Formats: sequence, structure tokens, C-alpha cells
Amino acid sequence: MEHVKLFAMKFIMTFVILFLILGGGFKVSFGDVFLISFVLSLVGYATGDRIVLDRAKNITTTLFDLVFIFIFIYFMTGAISTSLDVFTASILSTVSLAIFEYFFHQSVVRTLESDDDPEGEASVPNGNLRTEASQELTPYKNKDRN
Repeated sequence: MEHVKLFAMKFIMTFVILFLILGGGFKVSFGDVFLISFVLSLVGYATGDRIVLDRAKNITTTLFDLVFIFIFIYFMTGAISTSLDVFTASILSTVSLAIFEYFFHQSVVRTLESDDDPEGEASVPNGNLRTEASQELTPYKNKDRN
């Protein structure tokens, strides 16, 4: 259920940001902004927030998202409209979404960590650790061996 909430939050914020920039500034239609936002959120959450963020730090994941968002928006807006300054629209959208993604990643980490640990505390070993030891402290030498 946490993944649905996180995806919904990502989609809503992505839609709002893209609607303000692409819809308001570059006259992209509501349906096109909705489609771009939905697909970008879906693919971005699956790759960036679930795969890359699990294996890398926030800055690295944000840089990955920056490149991914630029390529995605550049090609999607280029396919949708020919009268649009695609490069400028992509740059403005990418920078705005990358700033949002940086803070969103912090929320994802906090939410999923608390989901893994229901008590909200980090796991601490109980002290019953054991080590393996042998009876010999030094290895046998060839001539001393029986």
C-alpha cells in the first residue's frame, strides 16, 4: 500500500509541475501533459525510485532521474508538438522535476525504511554472536606433523 501512496504522490506532483511548465508556458494540451506525467511517473518510480535508489545514494539517483527525465520529456514533447521549443521546455521541466525528485527520494527512503522496521528502530543484534576458533594457535610445520 505504501508503494501506491508514493506513486500517487509522485504522479500528482509531476503532473502539477509539468502542467504549470508545459501547459501554462508552452501550451501543451491537458491530455498530453497527463499522458506524459503518468508514463514518466510510472517508469521513473519503477526504475529510479525502486531500483537505482535501492543501490545508490540520493544524489546519484537524482542525477539518473535528471538524465532520464530530460530524454523522456524531450522525445515525448517532440512527438506531440512540432510548433514547440522542445529543448527549452525539456530543460525547464527537467530542472524543476529534478529538484522535486531530490526531496521525493528522501520521502521514499523514510517511508520504506519505516515499512521494513515496524517499531521504527534500527535492528540491533542481541549480543549472542559467536566466533569460530580452532585448538591450534599456529599452523603445523611439515616436520612437526604426526
